[in-house]
Amino acid sequence: MAVVISESLELQGRPAAAGIAVGPLIVLGDLSPQRAASGSIEIERRDFESALASAAHDLSQLIARVEGDGSDMLAFQLAYLEDETLRSRVIEVLSNGVPADEAWQQLLNAEINDYRSADDEYFAARSGDLKDLRDRVLRHLKGGVLERSLAPGAVIASDEVGPTLFLEMDWSKGGGLLLTAGSASSHVAMLARASGVPMVVGLGQVNFQDHSEAVIDGETGRAILSPNEEQRNRYLLKLANIKQQKTWETAFLRKPARSADGVHIELLINVAAIEELDRIDSAVCGGIGLMRTEFLFKDGKPLPDEEQQYAAYRRLLEWAGEKPVTIRTLDLGGDKPVRGLTSEREKNPFLGVRGIRLTLVRSNVFRTQLRALARAAVHGNLKVMLPMVTIAEEIRQAGLLLDDVMRELKAEGIACARPPLGIMVEVPAVAIAPELYDEAAFFSIGSNDLTQYVMAAARDEPGVSHLNDPTHPAILKLIASVVAFGRDRNIPVSLCGDMASDPRYLRPLLRAGLRSISVAPDAIGRVKAALSEAVLSET
Repeated sequence: MAVVISESLELQGRPAAAGIAVGPLIVLGDLSPQRAASGSIEIERRDFESALASAAHDLSQLIARVEGDGSDMLAFQLAYLEDETLRSRVIEVLSNGVPADEAWQQLLNAEINDYRSADDEYFAARSGDLKDLRDRVLRHLKGGVLERSLAPGAVIASDEVGPTLFLEMDWSKGGGLLLTAGSASSHVAMLARASGVPMVVGLGQVNFQDHSEAVIDGETGRAILSPNEEQRNRYLLKLANIKQQKTWETAFLRKPARSADGVHIELLINVAAIEELDRIDSAVCGGIGLMRTEFLFKDGKPLPDEEQQYAAYRRLLEWAGEKPVTIRTLDLGGDKPVRGLTSEREKNPFLGVRGIRLTLVRSNVFRTQLRALARAAVHGNLKVMLPMVTIAEEIRQAGLLLDDVMRELKAEGIACARPPLGIMVEVPAVAIAPELYDEAAFFSIGSNDLTQYVMAAARDEPGVSHLNDPTHPAILKLIASVVAFGRDRNIPVSLCGDMASDPRYLRPLLRAGLRSISVAPDAIGRVKAALSEAVLSET
């Protein structure tokens, strides 16, 4: 029998996670077989309860071994699964003779559609999490088995992939994702970027079945099915060069952050979860330039109390020793809502009550956080940063509240210290007129929000992604203006947005006068390597 060799097929999608993958192509189809209804309401209810319990067990096991964004997504699914109201609604439907799988699918599909049609991008993205949860319970109801032993380095092709399916796969040997649908702002895309798994979305209708091998270029959004020898070798060479580059960058981890002509740059790190510290040696950086406290405030979970927060902040300071630790106060709202804390009725959450605007309104929550921070300050070099500052009065109000909780703590005989209060520079008003905010002890430029606000282009919206350019002359002019003001007034200025982690932007930032940047932990080596080649007298 003759073997049919498919011709090479080049596809163009949207890049969702950078990197190169070359490997066998595996197409994920329907992971759940058909299920025959029992005809018994009691059996259907028993099967449904069993499927819920099995799905909850799966999620609990996954939560125990993942962290950061992945843990938050799983916690959302588990909280949803444990919602007694949802369970009761499904049981009510199946009590009318509807099979358990149909009842579950009927109600979840309605929920998914509600989330998908939400104006808020955060809630729209949650629809993917609910689809993932729906399919997990269906697999247990139908007796389907998820194939975890995929070929090492396989390229997975599907319409969409749920976050828990992604987390269950072993990416240690390479591989990547090709999706006919999907979004670069989806939770799976976030996980892929964090894990270094190349991913391309939005390929449209593709017949993957005729192909057995694939190439992914996550930088350009290009994919090749059944690559020919020249194409395969070209991308294998690119992959080898990337690995070689990473090896070279790793050699810089423990070297000082200096330019080629010996100028010292303060290189700090951004931290999103306490667990990250277990993988980072404090000797490779100058401290923490941004600690996002939102990791403590999980959607669907009780708000963390003072003791929980104090323990977390103290852990950060003890890890850093004498090095500075900048902890940002709660920055919820926008794409980070928390039920019961943020508003669900805002038409444009990114321009609504978020950051310092929210915490000043919810002063009870803010006081608890400030008490925990003041107590933690005695254990190290703490700096506290206020997000989304728009008017100077917000700095004054936060300062008065901090003074008030300091008096409370001292009256209670609790050890505390007053950390300096600085601000994020992410609202254009601050970048344009920094002299109005000179009460701040320091400035930290948030390039992500500053860019999207100045360019009027959402950073996660594909249709305007070409406008979301942090090196636009307007952005660089604002950064240089803030740095110059800080230098004249002796106010420290740093930059903690994604821009700092990308070596392509290092020279423009140095030319703007920055000498302090805070980067993602996995960017330390590559930023130090790029810095070692920069001559500041030429910038």
